Formats: sequence, structure tokens, C-alpha cells
Amino acid sequence: MNPARNIRLIIAYDGSNYSGWQRQKNDRTIQETLETALSTITRETVILHGAGRTDAGVHALGMNANFHTHSTITLYGLLKGLNSMLPHDIRILHSAVMDEDFHSRYNAKGKIYRYDFYTGHIQSPHERLYRVHMPRVTYLEPVRGCLEFIQGCHDFSSFEASGSRDKTIISGKGAVRTLFKAELESSEISPDHYSFIFSGNGFLRHMVRNIVGTLFESGKGKLTPEEFRDIIACRNRSFAGPTAPAHGLFLVSVNYN
Repeated sequence: MNPARNIRLIIAYDGSNYSGWQRQKNDRTIQETLETALSTITRETVILHGAGRTDAGVHALGMNANFHTHSTITLYGLLKGLNSMLPHDIRILHSAVMDEDFHSRYNAKGKIYRYDFYTGHIQSPHERLYRVHMPRVTYLEPVRGCLEFIQGCHDFSSFEASGSRDKTIISGKGAVRTLFKAELESSEISPDHYSFIFSGNGFLRHMVRNIVGTLFESGKGKLTPEEFRDIIACRNRSFAGPTAPAHGLFLVSVNYN
């Protein structure tokens, strides 16, 4: 038997037609689709380890995943073969052989997410699956004020969905995460097009979408930056805003150094 190789993949996908990344019993997922293609090419049972889980409808520009194989297929052959077999809404951008102990999830040092939305009155239909329509979000300065409070190291329990972690485990970092960047960017090309950019050392389940949903409340004039600061401090999900729609969210990249 040939020595096993640990292969890392960088993957882009449109999550519109999938029930998220993680394999599920009765639903179509990104992980299952990739594992099926990999098993066909390598003629082995492949388990693909992703850097994280994206929800149903969430997209990725640079998801990372790794798997072990005894197959001797070249990296170029693997890349070409996978992209010829995969549906058009999933593409492998890069492949590389890593050290044996590399793990896409456990070795990740941080991630970058982007959330796109549109504040104009009439949204172009071709954007409907990739940019959330928020015509009532018109107060952007308070939103920027809220973002100043969320940067840095905080307990993000107020923006944590159930199932994000096992709360019976008292060791570890709990809901404490560090956001290196939390900014609102406007498009220089198209008016009323905006993106939130979040860079951090880790994210709880639905954390970005819950933060964005709360920021939208501020953009509607319902929440001041000071009230947003108090929501962070109270560490109670019931005080934060609704979960923002999934289709505006993109996993941009995963960082390892």
C-alpha cells in the first residue's frame, strides 16, 4: 500500500442549494457532495475535515478542508478530476500536500467573513441569492458606532446560537472570542451596496448572523451604539436582534499563520 498523503483543498461554493457544509442524513450538503466525488476518484472511503461549518444558504470563497488518501493521483489530476465531477456551484481552487498532522479545523488561527446587503428600494433580481435586501437600514453612522464596541476580545454569549458549543464543559475559552476587524464597507462602484467584514480568531454558531441582525436594528433607528454595548455586556441572546438571513454571508478565507 502506498504511503498516505494529507491533502488540503481550498474550496469555493454557492450554498444556495445545500443544507450547509456538514454531512446530514437526508439533506444535500457540501461535505457529502465532495466526499462522494473524492471517494470515486481515489477509490477509497474518504472523510473530509472542514475548517468549520457553514449554514444552509451560506457561501464560501475560501473554505479549507483536508483528507488522507493512499491514492497516487497527482494534485493536478485531483484538481482537474474533482472539478469535472462536481456540480457547477462547487469548485476546488487549490490543492496541496500537507504535514501528516495538519488539520483544517484544529490548525486554523482565524477566519474572515463578509456579509453583503443592499439598502436601495428596488434590488436587482440577480443579487437576490447573494445580497440581503435591507431598504429600511438607513442610519449607518450608528451602525459604525456599534462596530467600534464589538472589536477586540469579548464574551459573545449574546450572539451565540444554541448548539454552538457544549456549555457543560467549563474548561476552554467558552464564548470568548477576539474580533481583529469589524467594519462596514461601502461599494465605490454601486451606491447602496454595503458589506460587513469580520475577522476573528474564531466564531460561534450563527455569531456573525446574530451580530449583523442586531446591527440592522441599529440601522433602522431602533438601537443606539450604547445599547449595543450593553447587549454585549449582558451575555444574553434574548436581548440581541434577530438572526440575519443566511444568503448574504460569505466565508472569505481561513488563516493558518
